[in-house]
Formats: sequence, C-alpha cells, structure tokens
Amino acid sequence: MIPAFLRAAYGRLDRLAPAVLPTAARLAFAAVLLPYFWASARTKPGDGPLGFLLPSDSAYGQIFPRAFEAAGFDSSQLGPFHWAVATAGLWAEFLLPALIVAGLLTRPAALGMIAFVAVQSLTDIFGHGVDPATIGRWFDADPGSLILDQRLLWVVILSVPVFLGAGPLSADRLLTARA
Repeated sequence: MIPAFLRAAYGRLDRLAPAVLPTAARLAFAAVLLPYFWASARTKPGDGPLGFLLPSDSAYGQIFPRAFEAAGFDSSQLGPFHWAVATAGLWAEFLLPALIVAGLLTRPAALGMIAFVAVQSLTDIFGHGVDPATIGRWFDADPGSLILDQRLLWVVILSVPVFLGAGPLSADRLLTARA
C-alpha cells in the first residue's frame, strides 16, 4: 500500500512529465550530441558555395569506407547512389539536430536521428571494422563502449521526443498553438 502523500507526489510528477522530459531530452541532446554531430557534419561538405551538393572525400570515406577504398580514394569513381547517400547524410547531420534543438518537426527529426545513429553504428561495425571492445556488450560491467552502450543512451534520449513531442518550449508548440 502506497501512502497518500506519495500517491499525490507521484501524481504531480506524472502531470509534469510531458513538459519536463521532452524539454530535458532536447537540452541533453543540445549539450552532448549537437556539437558531436555538427563537428562531424563540418567534415562532409565539399569546397565552394556548392559544397552542400558536392560532398567532400572525407564524407565518402566516412560513409562508404570500403567502396571509397576500392575506388582508389577517388570519389569521382563512385556513382550517383554514393553521391545521393553522402549528400543526404551531409544534410541530415546538419538539419536533423538543428530541428530537434529548435523543437521544430521534432518527432520526425528525432526518428530520423534514430535511423541515422543505427546506420552510423552499422557503418562503424561493418564498414570501418571497429574492434569488439569499441562495439562493446550490453549487460556487462563496462558501460563505456562507444557503440552499443553510448548509442543506446542516444537512442533513449531521442525516443523521448518521438513519443512525447518537443515539450512546451518549442517551435512545434508555437505552431500548434496558433493553428
């Protein structure tokens, strides 16, 4: 039997959760993951004003390590599919985090980032061939593996706005309030 004062406190927490959790998740994303993704994104545009349409060699090397190596590290030897994926990855790495932090189209942006993290992880494992220690294991005594441990936490943070929306301090809330 739960005492009445605890039931009342739990009830207040339950009412606050839809406002606090999405805002806290977006703030945690902004503090920890936004700088990470934007630093990575800055390595992907090509030179000049059309760099956002012409990914750098670094972008191809990060996204298609084996195909880029097979092409002699010459991105001009890769096809339209590689260009489209590298360009989409470049845009996604800039735009999706910005949308999440602004709280604009937050649910689809957070879902897109979850997909991005999954693809990034698979590319690291199968494309770059990272070692087992970097991949890690769940339910072990070491919470510091870069892929399974850390990226699971990223996905959990990103799941909050997927399920609960952006919260009260968001562009989404402003747009729905005016509609």
